[in-house]
Amino acid sequence: MDSIDLKILALLQKDATLSIAVIGEQVGLSQTPCWKRIQRLEADGVIDRRVAVLDPVKLGLGLTVFVSIETADHSKDWLERFADRISAMPEVLEFYRMAGDVDYMLRVVVADMAAYDTFYKNLIATLPLKNVTSRFAMEKVKSTTALPLPAPPPRGRSEPRLSVVGE
Repeated sequence: MDSIDLKILALLQKDATLSIAVIGEQVGLSQTPCWKRIQRLEADGVIDRRVAVLDPVKLGLGLTVFVSIETADHSKDWLERFADRISAMPEVLEFYRMAGDVDYMLRVVVADMAAYDTFYKNLIATLPLKNVTSRFAMEKVKSTTALPLPAPPPRGRSEPRLSVVGE
């Protein structure tokens, strides 16, 4: 990945609806090479997908809850069943297996406390859980989908590479 790829990614992270012509103009490429780079980035899995980011509050989903889960069962079978059930819950936007004192962390978005109570009852009915702790967000201070991209290499310098002993 070179500095042009990084510029393309930065532009797409800000606005995935930009036309190929606009992206190409901003990164110094004509449309065809620009489109080929984007296709390569998609084929390589660097660009996972392009989506619209919605405002949950305007959709009536004003409560964000971070749910910590501890379990007594750490078997592969249990994890597969648990992952399948949690992944099927539309309220769960993010689901992580953790290191440390918590086994799993969920980011859940619901309309209100009553909706969370319904979600919670469904959650604890999925499989036996040791402990479930809910933390309610009071205010969203920062939210972004843009990843911090590495700085492009300085102009006129080649990409860094590892040297092999004997070269």
